[in-house]
Amino acid sequence: MDFIESYLDETLASMKAFRTEPHHRQVMVEMADVTADALAKGHKLLICGNGGSAGDAQHIAGEFLSRLMYDRAPLAAVALSTDTSVMTAVGNDYGFEHVFERQVLGLGREGDVLLGISTSGNSPNVLRALEAGRDKKLVTLGFTGAVGGSMEKACRLLLKAPSTKTAVIQQIHIVAAHIVCALVERKMFPRD
Repeated sequence: MDFIESYLDETLASMKAFRTEPHHRQVMVEMADVTADALAKGHKLLICGNGGSAGDAQHIAGEFLSRLMYDRAPLAAVALSTDTSVMTAVGNDYGFEHVFERQVLGLGREGDVLLGISTSGNSPNVLRALEAGRDKKLVTLGFTGAVGGSMEKACRLLLKAPSTKTAVIQQIHIVAAHIVCALVERKMFPRD
């Protein structure tokens, strides 16, 4: 029971810090604005991450393509962690650090948005993808933890979850992703 209370207390403290810091809200609004503008111009959202962040990438892509808060047209979003044939071919032929970079180079077009997710901010394959995205003139966004890591230099906009614990960071990331997606929905498909 002590572990449960401690974990929940830590989650609540980090979520409260996330809720009360105005910078986090501003970053989410700006992320939603650039994403909605890109999607409205016919561009797409590419998302990458490893492990739980790969699951988050798929979750986020699903919210954009299907729906989040209400029914509306699908929005172009691709999780780069879902094609096992591509990932294993690139991993085998070039190395695991290139699995997202190669997809960005092949699928990314100027004006697209790339969201890289890494709780440490130092995942080599996510950093390479962000660098490739910058070189191809994609809008680079990032979700990371409190430290920020090397992603600080690689992202136009970076949301740093106020925690250093992977699980807590991931909880905040999915809340932030839902907020960004909901803001995009409201901007692109306004309701009375």
